Amino acid sequence: MRVLLVGGGGREHALAAAIAASPKLSQLWCAPGNAGIAEIATCVPIGAGDVARLVAFARDHAVDLVVAGPEAPLVAGLADACAAEGIACFGPTAAAARLEGSKAFAKELCSEAQVPTAAAATFDDVEAALAHVRAHGAPLVVKADGLAAGKGVVVAETITEAEQAIVAMMRDRAFGPAGERVVIEERLEGREISFFALCDGENAVPFGVAADHKRVGDGDRGPNTGGMGAYSPPAGFTPALEAEVMARIVQPTLAAMARRGTPFRGVLFCGLMLTAAGPKLIEFNVRFGDPECQALMLRAEGDVLAALAACARGRLGDVTVRMRDEASVVVVLASRGYPGAYATGSVIEGLEQAAAMPKVRLFHAGTRLAAGRVLADGGRVLGIGATGATVAEARARAYAAVDVIRWPDGFCRRDIAAGV
Repeated sequence: MRVLLVGGGGREHALAAAIAASPKLSQLWCAPGNAGIAEIATCVPIGAGDVARLVAFARDHAVDLVVAGPEAPLVAGLADACAAEGIACFGPTAAAARLEGSKAFAKELCSEAQVPTAAAATFDDVEAALAHVRAHGAPLVVKADGLAAGKGVVVAETITEAEQAIVAMMRDRAFGPAGERVVIEERLEGREISFFALCDGENAVPFGVAADHKRVGDGDRGPNTGGMGAYSPPAGFTPALEAEVMARIVQPTLAAMARRGTPFRGVLFCGLMLTAAGPKLIEFNVRFGDPECQALMLRAEGDVLAALAACARGRLGDVTVRMRDEASVVVVLASRGYPGAYATGSVIEGLEQAAAMPKVRLFHAGTRLAAGRVLADGGRVLGIGATGATVAEARARAYAAVDVIRWPDGFCRRDIAAGV
């Protein structure tokens, strides 16, 4: 099978490694890829958002399956453009990708499908949004309606914080067009987890659960990031809970999307809060999380490529997917200054020593090669992953590997999966 993987981050490195392990693979390209992906795939200089060039490349190189890593090309219609050329794509159409592309649409869908979620209201007028906050009080969650690279959510502890978030999003356009509308919802209380299901339009199967750390600093302090680490599985996520999530959230969502004539194919990422009243949806994503994908792929058993292809072709019943009993932990190394301004171009050393450690896997996210050296080329630069019989064992291995890497311009949280 000839595969084109779209993206260039740690998630895509994890997917590339899983795909490369498949006996069905004959050729793997990645656009644009990174220094780590280049070791297992042919990288091509096409941006993940350049849908027209991606599809032209897939057509010209007789690609059998396009695998979408990030959400933006899906929202922009990558799967639709592939379908027009007769190319299978792992990922939903633009209409189905609205589950992530529009938080207002997701709330509408939840109401239709009776999916348990936070009470919410949508606004496209600044003054109306401010009036709602003043009438309802805090705490509240303010979300930009559109795609904001995982950063368009503010958990406001006070009315003032909520007002500032609304003005920043709607009036100051802090997230561009994504903030033209906002969704304001109640803050759910409980434990947050990430649940993944593979879907083929009608059928779905669970594909692991993970927990990530969004805040930049130890103790969950500082601004939100794209994710500073993850682990799988979270404690206490039982088979009964998995069955409840599938029955109350995943299956009703698939059925509602099919009724609308926009069946969902790909991976459905359900951000959940485990509340006293049961699991409730925080938000949908239409792709694997990053760094949750790295944690999941360390545990995935079987032919991942076959499973992705089955989703794209509506034949999920043809494959079996499961997670190994072992646990996994991923620690993200980021450039100093992230998620604010940061420098690029610094040299990273010690990667070979870290990668040689038992049950350790390195995932490149923001790297590039220059004169045989690996240089930092992004905010989140590396994911250091490890497995073990327990989360604690995997955590110890991951941090042992972190400690042999020499990169003075980088940093990480030291409490990923602590106490789990």
